[in-house]
Amino acid sequence: MLNKRNFLTGTIAAALSTAAAQAQAPAGNGLNPPRKIPHGMMKTTRMFKYPKGYGNGLAIAPEGLWIAQQKLSGEGAKRYGLPEPTDLREAAWLVDWNGKLLKTVMTNSRNTSGMAYGDGCVWMMANQAPQGCFQVDMNSKEISHRQIPLALPGQDGGGSHGAQWRNGKLWIAALRPKLLLRVDPKTWVPEVAISTYTSPEKPRTHDMTIDNEGNIWLVLGNDSKNYKEGKPGLVKYDGKTGQIIGTYDFLPGSCDPHGLEFHNGALISCDAGIHPGWPNGDSPHAGWVFKIEPA
Repeated sequence: MLNKRNFLTGTIAAALSTAAAQAQAPAGNGLNPPRKIPHGMMKTTRMFKYPKGYGNGLAIAPEGLWIAQQKLSGEGAKRYGLPEPTDLREAAWLVDWNGKLLKTVMTNSRNTSGMAYGDGCVWMMANQAPQGCFQVDMNSKEISHRQIPLALPGQDGGGSHGAQWRNGKLWIAALRPKLLLRVDPKTWVPEVAISTYTSPEKPRTHDMTIDNEGNIWLVLGNDSKNYKEGKPGLVKYDGKTGQIIGTYDFLPGSCDPHGLEFHNGALISCDAGIHPGWPNGDSPHAGWVFKIEPA
C-alpha cells in the first residue's frame, strides 16, 4: 500500500509541477504573477542506425546503449501496411557507440515504447495488451510483469512512452494518469508523482530521462499527419521541485525524437520510423540514433 509519507511526497511533487505549468498562463491571479519559462532551440546530429525494424526506447548501460524494438501487429500492422509478425516477442538490443550489436534479449513486451536498464535487467514498457512493465534478465528470462501503478479499479495500468532507472528506482512516464512516476522496483509502490506537462500545441508525450544534475527531460510532440507537419519539443523539470525550468523546439529538418537518454553531456534519442498519424517511414531519419544539442 502507498504509505502516508510516500503519498505526501508524490502529492507535493505533482502539485509543484501543476503549479509550474499553470504559471505559464499569460495572466496571473494577483497572488501568483506569471513566471517566464526560458525557451530554446535544439538541433539533432545523426550517430548510427540501430539493428533493424523499429526502435522506440533507449537505456544507457556500461557497455553502450540499449534499444527497445517495437513491433506492430493486428490493427496496428494493417494501419501501417506491415505484415503480421510471425514472432510477437520484442527484442532489447545492446549496441556499442558505433552501433555494433553486442547482445539481444527477447521479451514478451508488446508495442514497446519505452525502456530502462537497471539491477541487471531491462524494463520494457508495453503499449498493447497485456500492457504493463516487463522485467527481463540478461538470459531473456522474465522476472516480473506488473501493471503501471494507480490504475482504476478493474482496469490495467495503461501504457507508457518512457522509463528511466535512477539510483535504484524506476521512473515511468505513465500515459493514463498523465504522470511521471517514481516507483520502488521491489515493492512496486509509487513514491513520487509529477504532472506531465503538455500544451495545446504539443499534446503528445514520449520518453523521459534524467541528466547529471538530476533534472528531468520529457519529449513532446504535436498532432500531425506527416513528418513535415511534425513539431517535436522538449520540456525540462527541476528534479528537486518538479517545476518546469525550460521548454525547447527543434530546428526544421531535425530527427523525430521518441526514446531519450543522457550521455556524456548530451541528450541521445532515436527516430522510431513509426509515428502516430504519419505514413510508414515518413521521417527521412527513420532508424537512426542521434544526439540532441542546443542550436
